Amino acid sequence: MSQLPLPLDRPAGAREDRFLIGEANARAVQILERWATWPVMAAIITGPRKSGRSLLARTMVARSGGTMIDEADRQSEAMLFHAWNEAQLTHRPLFLIADEAPPLWQVKLPDLRSRLGASPVARLDQPDDMLATQILAQLLDRHELVAQPDTVAWMMRRIERSYLAILRTAEALEEDASRHKNRRVSIATARATLTAAGLLRDPALDH
Repeated sequence: MSQLPLPLDRPAGAREDRFLIGEANARAVQILERWATWPVMAAIITGPRKSGRSLLARTMVARSGGTMIDEADRQSEAMLFHAWNEAQLTHRPLFLIADEAPPLWQVKLPDLRSRLGASPVARLDQPDDMLATQILAQLLDRHELVAQPDTVAWMMRRIERSYLAILRTAEALEEDASRHKNRRVSIATARATLTAAGLLRDPALDH
């Protein structure tokens, strides 16, 4: 498992944000890292919500000196058209984050549609087992929760394998830890917390 550190100044003691790389997103990272070879100086980053699209774009902006537009599919098409042209003039990459790429992203302005059609697409897929486990472990660490590998593995076998479900799992455990003032997560604690939150994919596995 590799990762992309976010090269930004952070307060002393802050937990580091890292974009973790697995089978689900390695190809997207390769596309973005090779921005100097793109046919045009713009790329579209797509994928599920909470998949790290914005973090990946910020990382690439910091590395390349480019710019990014989050939720590009919800922005003014005229603004996107000018930003795309500006990227070509300055030869500084533009990273556009959207839920989908054209034609699923329905663009009305013909000139913008043709430009986006020429832009490479970097798609993040739902996480594979290893990546999902690494993401949950990172989120637990960010919340300063202590869980043994067997506890993390127990949870991963029982929650939905999606970025959103992993995030909600960590948030539910953090809320429970804050309420009970106990930062250690055991299998028993996880079972009770995730059952109450409705996050267990198949509670019958424990019976």
